[in-house]
Amino acid sequence: MALLGGKKEEAPSSSSIISKPLFKREEDSVSTRSGDMHTLLAKESEFEGKLTFQGQVRIDGKFSGQIFTRSPDDSLVIGETARIQAELNVGTVIIYGTVEGNVKANRAIELKKNGRVKGNIEAPTLSVEPGSFFEGSCKMDGSPAAKPPAPGGERK
Repeated sequence: MALLGGKKEEAPSSSSIISKPLFKREEDSVSTRSGDMHTLLAKESEFEGKLTFQGQVRIDGKFSGQIFTRSPDDSLVIGETARIQAELNVGTVIIYGTVEGNVKANRAIELKKNGRVKGNIEAPTLSVEPGSFFEGSCKMDGSPAAKPPAPGGERK
């Protein structure tokens, strides 16, 4: 018998069995693999406060406050429509939108075309595409493994 009425059907043969469930659970659609997007603050949303996360987060809406990651492998993507007024201390940040505030990254900062930063930035690696905007100071300190050897051949 059909689920929502209609004609009565015979039992399906093994060749016509549907392998996908009729209803998908919400947790089935959430990705948990490393490197996948775990959280999204959508275009029309606004948030004020402190955000601490692990994995990858994308912000396309408005955010004000503080943003921190738990690991140097975590990353933050600031989408084209994002407007951020916050202090950032993250693993890696990729900026397509607007950030007002200081940005510190443990790995890298990527400022993409049309991306805007008004504030100080600090990272071992900085990538700035033509067409982006940056107003502030920049400090680039490499990780201990990236620093050149001290005189005498020893690393300090």
